[in-house]
Order: sequence, then structure tokens, then C-alpha cells
Amino acid sequence: MYKGKSICAVVPAFNEERQIAKVITTMPDIVDHLIIINDCSSDNTSQEVKAYVEKHPKIKLIEHATNQGVGGAIATGYKWVRDNNKDIAVVFAGDAQMEPRDLLDILDPVVNDEVDYSKANRLFSGEAYKKIPKVRYFGNSVLSLLTKIVSGYWHVADSQTGYTAINKKALHLIDWDKMYKRYGQPNDLLVRLNIFDLKVRDVPIQPTYNVGETSGINIGKVMFTIPWLLFKLFFWRMKEKYIIRNFHPLVLFYFTGFVFLFITAILSFRLVYLWIDYGYVPMMTALFMLFTSSNAILFSLFAMWFDMEVNKGLK
Repeated sequence: MYKGKSICAVVPAFNEERQIAKVITTMPDIVDHLIIINDCSSDNTSQEVKAYVEKHPKIKLIEHATNQGVGGAIATGYKWVRDNNKDIAVVFAGDAQMEPRDLLDILDPVVNDEVDYSKANRLFSGEAYKKIPKVRYFGNSVLSLLTKIVSGYWHVADSQTGYTAINKKALHLIDWDKMYKRYGQPNDLLVRLNIFDLKVRDVPIQPTYNVGETSGINIGKVMFTIPWLLFKLFFWRMKEKYIIRNFHPLVLFYFTGFVFLFITAILSFRLVYLWIDYGYVPMMTALFMLFTSSNAILFSLFAMWFDMEVNKGLK
């Protein structure tokens, strides 16, 4: 227990036989239940966990018959916490990348009922670019910027972090069976939290790497799947939050901006075609393209501004 709240650690684990023991043995005492989800590992992760079960009665091992991805494993843990009516679930990676010393900083905003969901922010530190592998740092920064637009949480960065805490209210509101099951899970969850107007806070921490972890991220695959996921999530949030639940004219601004952007794209192809074929561009084509592109930017910026105003109280 911590400040009268029951705390559950949800640990998704896939082929973590080398690191899972460290996660178990360094888990802070304030954690009441340690829920480890073996996501159909092909190594000895399950056997490693079972060796600790008798000595650590807090441990609950859940076995997946098929691999569901890190998001699917987290969803399984969240459902256990929800169904057992516990107060707070905090996610720890199975590769021991998440420092136990940061747990109280992650927990406090949720335990004190200041927010519904708190998450680590590894990008806050000025040294982050030195500690995080360069490709991941750049990719994370780009995805964080896109996730601000998609999720409506404009104050949140480091969208890909998995070190999070969530309260009972959010655990019961969200349908975990519909959450994205792969590496876009944090992005998907932020969108779902925003639709229910739940409060989210970033907690600055120092990034931790080279502790024996092995990254399971396929960069070539993720660079296509997550942007497509974000594209779909953006339109889903617009529909759910600003049309179905409570209409807001910002959707009209976004729609108008996208129409002008589409016309701009067509005019751009026409401009290039005329330039290649005839060696010149008609003045009216260039002026009209300038008009449509300017309007696309203005309408989109106004829509973002409205979105910021609507969500500014969710900090």
C-alpha cells in the first residue's frame, strides 16, 4: 500500500529470461501485487518467474497462449487490476529499463488524485540525446510531436515511454480489448484517455539504457505502422470527441484545411507537369496554389489552437 492506495505493477515480458529476475528482486516494497504477463516467450522467462513465485507471494504470473505484443500484455495486466478492484497500476518493462527509484515520482500525481494518468518523460533532460540511441531519439521526438496533434495532449512529450501509472477510474472507463496491441499502444492509450477528458501529466526522469536489455523494436516496420495508426487515431478522436460526444466547430476547421491541402496537392502536380512539359508555369496556377496552401495552413493552425483550448484543463 502507498498512501492508502493498493499498487499493482504490470510487467509485460517477452523473452526476458536474463532480465526478469532483476525486475522482481528490485521491485519496491510499496507494490502490493506484481503481475507478470509472459507473452508467449520462446525462452525460459516463465521458468524464471515460477522460481520466484513461492518466495514472493505478491507475484501473479499470467501466461499468453499466443504472442499479443507489448500492448496486448499490458492490457491483460490492466484487466487483472480492474477486475480485482485495485487502485493503481504502474507499468514496468520486463527488461529492467525502468528505474525503481523513479516509481514514487510516477505514482504521486495519481495517488494524490491530481491526474488520472502519469507517464515518464525521458526527453525532458538536456542530456537525453546523449543517452538515448540516436535513431530512437529522433524517431521518438517526431512521434511525440505527431502524438500531440493526434491525442490532444499538447503538453505531453515522449509519447513512446512505457513507464506509466493509471488510476481506477481510467482502468474502468477504457475498453482494454480494443486497445492497440503492438508498439503503438502508448499513442493509442493517450487518444482514449483524451476522449474521456482524463488528466495526464509528464514526469521528468533520466533515460536508462545498456542495462542488459535487448530491443524488440523493428525500426523498419514501426516507421510505417505507427504513422498509419496515428493517422487513423486522429480521425477517430475527431469523430468520437468533437462530433459524437460534444460537437465543436474545430472539426470544420480541420476539414476545410484538409480540403485546401488536397487542392494544393493537385495544383502542385499540375505546376510540376506544366514546368516540365512547357518550361513555364501560368501565373494563375501559381497564385491559386499560394492561396490554397495558405488557407490549408491557416485553417489547420486555427483547429489546433481550438484543440489546445479545449484540452488545456487536462494537465
